Amino acid sequence: MKRIPAALAALLALSPALLSAQEIAVTAPFARATLPNQPVAGGFLTLQNHGDAADTLIAATSPAAGRVEIHEMAMEGDVMRMRELPDGLRIPAGKSVVLEPGGYHLMFFELAAPFVAGAEVEVELTFAGGDAQTIMLPVLAPDAVPPAAQEGMDHGTMDHGGMDHGSMDHGASAGDAGEDAQ
Repeated sequence: MKRIPAALAALLALSPALLSAQEIAVTAPFARATLPNQPVAGGFLTLQNHGDAADTLIAATSPAAGRVEIHEMAMEGDVMRMRELPDGLRIPAGKSVVLEPGGYHLMFFELAAPFVAGAEVEVELTFAGGDAQTIMLPVLAPDAVPPAAQEGMDHGTMDHGGMDHGSMDHGASAGDAGEDAQ
């Protein structure tokens, strides 16, 4: 009987790390269809950390690719460069991190087959807390607008000075879907 309380105590001591990835919600996942002979593809989504502790996306795998890396696009001087994040992508407690074209993203290498619009790509995300989530990325057309952008614009903190609103489609407010806590 004494081993059960000791085991329970050990499990409770580990519980913040074990639960951290479960507190990460994935929203607006998608990939874009690949063009003929395109050897790589990108995956995009929003990670929302509902937990009290930061967590880190440390790996991604997919049967659709020989390898998946976590990448960022960043300016180095006057040049935009893409690079792998070897230590993963930190998701602060209570914040969201957006993986989107031109920013953070998943990079699929050694594709098993082209990504075709209308299909889905299975991806397993692994977090530093040791947990993993399997998600499906709907494949959109190569020039598709990301799902979160289709919901409209959030004008809450936007400076409109000097903007010509004559031809803009404002749609419905997207709320905080595009927040990025970097």
